[in-house]
Amino acid sequence: MKEFVYPEMMVHVPLCTHKEPRTVLLISDDSAALETELARHADVVTTVAEASAAVEALRDIADGAIDVVLCECDVDAAVAGHIARVLSEEGIVAMKHPSLEEVQANTVLMGVLGNYFKIIMPYRLWNEETLLLASKGNHPTADINLQRADLLDGLQYYNSDIHPAAFAMPNYIRKTYLGIVRN
Repeated sequence: MKEFVYPEMMVHVPLCTHKEPRTVLLISDDSAALETELARHADVVTTVAEASAAVEALRDIADGAIDVVLCECDVDAAVAGHIARVLSEEGIVAMKHPSLEEVQANTVLMGVLGNYFKIIMPYRLWNEETLLLASKGNHPTADINLQRADLLDGLQYYNSDIHPAAFAMPNYIRKTYLGIVRN
């Protein structure tokens, strides 16, 4: 995969979906590329936690203190509950998840997320890989902040046209996940 696609899509899709992101929690064991992309959002304060200690880090964060979580750890019911707790009322999480071909694993994950989030949608990278966005309020295609997306400088992949296009899924995926994906 082109090394710049993943960090740009992991960071800018949720940050350009949230109305006014001020605080970001980055859960990653290899955060350098994501931190570089986060630095393009000057008004955002970022806290980094290691994926291997995600639950412990989440426990120490106050309720509603985070606007966006970028998560590279495995998400189970406990992690999802903590993420939902630390997110603000309009909070968004973007995360890695199993391949969409792994229907059972994604059904379980999206079912857990469905307890906390109104919107749960996978979005594509440049190849067949996807990330998962879950939002308490803002819709990633209807509520994109075009001004923020268009004013980001120095990007190699992400732009305001790629953003909504990334959420388009082929019919076999739409049919497979009908009633599971929340859009």
